[in-house]
Amino acid sequence: MNKDKAKEWGNTEAINDPLTELLRSGAKALIQQAVEAELHAFLGDYTQVTDLQGRLTVVRNGYLPEREIVTGVGNVTVKIPKVRDRSGGGVKFNSTLVPPYVRKAQRVAAALPWLYLRGISTGDMQETLSVLVGDEA
Repeated sequence: MNKDKAKEWGNTEAINDPLTELLRSGAKALIQQAVEAELHAFLGDYTQVTDLQGRLTVVRNGYLPEREIVTGVGNVTVKIPKVRDRSGGGVKFNSTLVPPYVRKAQRVAAALPWLYLRGISTGDMQETLSVLVGDEA
């Protein structure tokens, strides 16, 4: 009968918050749409480039494996499309919104050192958390 409930509170996945889930799914859809628009513009730059048979040399070629990005609304999984260059010229699509190897949004990455230095050393968490979650922190 030893049920330790304190462990459950430390696990953010155990908390069911429909609003946060709605924000995460909205953020995922918005990021996906923006990256798809970015890819469409990228492929538009190569519509005139064809091989000897008249086929496009730069074409869409599926997705990279899904990865999680830490954002202000929590972890969001994203799928980045990839392209294939049939000409061998080395053309590669890299999203400017979600560059390769990025795992944290810039706002989160910039706030973490400040949160550590300012918040933990002085105990002033109010000002520090307002950078991440807004003035209502």
